[in-house]
Amino acid sequence: MSELPRVTPADAKRLARLGIRTVGDLLLDLPYDWEWYGEPVPVARLRAGEQATVVGRLVRVLARRSPRGRLDLTEAVLQDDEGGRLQIVWFNQPYLARQLRAGDRLAVAGTVRLSRYGRLPEMQNPYHERVGEDGPRRVGGLMPKYHLTAGLTSRRRAAWVEVALPLAEQLTEPVPPAALARHHLLPIAEAVRKGHRPRELGEWRRACNRMAFAELLELQAAFLLARRRMAVERATPIPYRQEVIEAFKAGLGFQLTRAQRRAIWDIYRDLQRETPMNRLLDGDVGSGKTAVAAAAAAMVHAAGLQTVIMAPTEILARQHLGAFRAYLERSFPELRVELLVSGLGAKERRRVKAAAASGHCAVLVGTHALIEEDVALAALGLAVVDEQHRFGTRQRELLRERSRHGRPHFLAMTATPIPRSLALALYGEMALSIIDEMPPGRTPVATRVIEPGRREEAYEVVRREVRAGHQAFVICPLIEASATLEAKAATAEFERLRREVFPDLRLALVHGRMRDKDAVMRAFREGGSDILVATSVVEVGVDVPGATVMLVEGAERFGLAQLHQLRGRVGRGRLRSCCLLLADDPSAKSLERLRLMEQTTDGFRLAQEDMRLRGAGELMGPRQHGMSDVAMEALQRPELLSEVRQEAQRLLDEDPGLDRWPGLWQAAQRRLELTSIS
Repeated sequence: MSELPRVTPADAKRLARLGIRTVGDLLLDLPYDWEWYGEPVPVARLRAGEQATVVGRLVRVLARRSPRGRLDLTEAVLQDDEGGRLQIVWFNQPYLARQLRAGDRLAVAGTVRLSRYGRLPEMQNPYHERVGEDGPRRVGGLMPKYHLTAGLTSRRRAAWVEVALPLAEQLTEPVPPAALARHHLLPIAEAVRKGHRPRELGEWRRACNRMAFAELLELQAAFLLARRRMAVERATPIPYRQEVIEAFKAGLGFQLTRAQRRAIWDIYRDLQRETPMNRLLDGDVGSGKTAVAAAAAAMVHAAGLQTVIMAPTEILARQHLGAFRAYLERSFPELRVELLVSGLGAKERRRVKAAAASGHCAVLVGTHALIEEDVALAALGLAVVDEQHRFGTRQRELLRERSRHGRPHFLAMTATPIPRSLALALYGEMALSIIDEMPPGRTPVATRVIEPGRREEAYEVVRREVRAGHQAFVICPLIEASATLEAKAATAEFERLRREVFPDLRLALVHGRMRDKDAVMRAFREGGSDILVATSVVEVGVDVPGATVMLVEGAERFGLAQLHQLRGRVGRGRLRSCCLLLADDPSAKSLERLRLMEQTTDGFRLAQEDMRLRGAGELMGPRQHGMSDVAMEALQRPELLSEVRQEAQRLLDEDPGLDRWPGLWQAAQRRLELTSIS
């Protein structure tokens, strides 16, 4: 990005947060939408409430403070060629008073409103551009809307794109020419130009369709290549033994659900093969995925092999340690389950590593510590990764390399309910098992939507539960306050609640930027605080049996699937629990969507509804999967996905190594690195 003008190191970091690290990334990331300001019109034709573009000369520019001293104002008057005048005000941009001068010819685009003084029409914070006799190039007409992060604007991104557009001819074309012709697709350079600078929205849509097709083709080619690679790899077959599963079930203390039994049988069939199992186990919060993984570990142990379970956090790894010991050690006294995390003392780490290397440890549970160079296993047969999207491809590959006897079988688990159609599209090289049934006897979490103005009712519920000896979560959408998002920030909300709302209670704070997240969560689980104020970092892996109430601020800012994940943090014990969704947006549409949370506790139904209302990208997180919005949206079009799959199969049948199409081969390999697959 350094070759572009005015891209500072801070800008490069902001773009990297959006997945943009090169000029090519910048060009391939098309606007997700557009605003229409129209062609320039005289001031006399402006109407309040409409979006418009005006070109004229600045008559006056000045900087001043607002009456109460809260804002820096840059005020200007623009006169068009017919003599009409437009009042302009920019808030908190004092530098504009130094950059702009009376006499400058300017194009502005924004929403027209009545002036505060009642004489001239006004625009507040309009887009602006110095222009010559040829008129505006970037302001007016169709204005792009790009994905942003704090410190970036769509206008700045558009300026960088304009400089970079001539480089579009240098982009590698991943789609073979014959495929472009068969599906009537734009070449990549033309798609980039029309995607960023369309003459009308139809050109942009056609560019988006081409980009979506290319991304899905890369993904499907990656799946096919991964399957072929797995087909030639060899794993140690794990024979099925009826007495093992019978002993396992006898020691559980509860009945497996039908969905759990189906998933276990899927896994047992895979384990018997010489090709490594590569399966995704998808189940709702509390559906019993850990018991399924434990059943697999029991069969692997009976074959004389070991199992490793890698979790994203130490607290989740410790929870797995307790669960696997409870599920296995009663029925198999000789089976030892050990823990390896960075927080262990040196003596204990040496003991655990020695047990793993000698084979005395049958199941090794841990975090990233499992893939350190000095960790060895005598005979690894099964690798299990929990919340696999939290790990990179290289980390998962390092875990698989711990086996000395061919490839270990591989099981990935996720507690994010994914509609089957989307799961098959995103994880197409993995076999899929879905646990869509909850164990009997679980008390559903009662959910209530709290409208604006009734906040104190929610606080009273929290007080009542804490007085009864229970604990509470308060979830906030952001870590720090943002000028562009009117959302509760965890740090600020923590201080406000501690001082003004719950001064007599013990509060703790956790968010993703803290280094000691696990320690804070562990202390909360052990009763060290009454209320944990947090961001969505607690979405996965926190099991606090004493927590009976969750209060979610700005609930409409979360997707239904994410709210469901958060809700799963309470109701973990036998106590009746509730989830309170505080809505900042009182609109009927917003409240109607949230009330779906009151009506069902079925995570798969909510995920399906989320995909329908907000799109696949909102459900899964397009950046998480290295995919654009248009590609995620295209996943909901079965006919397109079928077309892409057939094209990928055709290309690999003609050229199994994609030697003739190095652009597609390189893109497919990149997909294997960027997406949460393999």
